[in-house]
Amino acid sequence: MTLAEKLARGVLDAMNAGDIAAVGPLVAPDFVDHGAPPWAPQGRDGYLQILGYVTGALKIRYEVHDIVAAGDKVAIRATAHGVNEVDMLGFEPTGKPYAMHTMHLYRESGGLLVEHWGIRDEIGVLWQVGALPRPAPAGFGVAGKLEG
Repeated sequence: MTLAEKLARGVLDAMNAGDIAAVGPLVAPDFVDHGAPPWAPQGRDGYLQILGYVTGALKIRYEVHDIVAAGDKVAIRATAHGVNEVDMLGFEPTGKPYAMHTMHLYRESGGLLVEHWGIRDEIGVLWQVGALPRPAPAGFGVAGKLEG
């Protein structure tokens, strides 16, 4: 197991335990979260604040499916399980649970995580909780629609 993988697993374990303070020693003071919304604070303190919101308000817990590590980077494919109990992307809460597909990439340097990139299926969450209607499939299974 690489150091990057060990540190990233530590972040997910701490989040799942609701122990956000345990993440602090794993990330650099100038940590950059490229997956955060543009208005979100950066640095270690900003990352801990975001994780507190994610685990506290959104009640997200991660189910890890794959971890691939090489050198100073680690990629994680996981499902974030949560409950829609707060305003989400401008939509009223519905109280419904959801499962959101996610991908994460962390980079380690000097014994700490220094960067994170995250991709989340937020549209899928809005469909699951009923905030947005699911679109009707367009063209799938209809001969000639996808040819060309």
